Amino acid sequence: MAKFIYRMQNILEIKRKLEMQAKSDYAEASQRLVQEEKKLAELKLKQQEFEGIHKNLLMSAINLLEIKNCRKSIEGIKGSIKNQMISVHVAQKNLEMARVKLGEVMLERKTYEKLKEKAFEDFKQEVNVQESKEIDELVSYIYGNNK
Repeated sequence: MAKFIYRMQNILEIKRKLEMQAKSDYAEASQRLVQEEKKLAELKLKQQEFEGIHKNLLMSAINLLEIKNCRKSIEGIKGSIKNQMISVHVAQKNLEMARVKLGEVMLERKTYEKLKEKAFEDFKQEVNVQESKEIDELVSYIYGNNK
């Protein structure tokens, strides 16, 4: 029996490698988003701590220097939180782009795999037709020689 050779096998292999790379990129983007969200949560926690300290300072004996420093710290953390929220938003966009890219690459790979399956089915059909012809020729030859 003839051997099936898919002429676009190298393209299919490239598509599979691209899919693996896209999966890796997606996982990396997902991990980056988790890290950025964790940093944001830590900053918000730090802000709450400083606001608690600030409240305690206002209720206790008034030390203007400590209150002023605490306010500056709170404002600095608020700025850091804004920057971190931007980083989280960027990480979310990157994750979405990686997800879309992964979807496209997976679709391309599936398309080439379907083409390979169709080519294999066509190949099997051609082999069956060829075998039928050979059997018919053999039967005709045997029948012709028996007369």
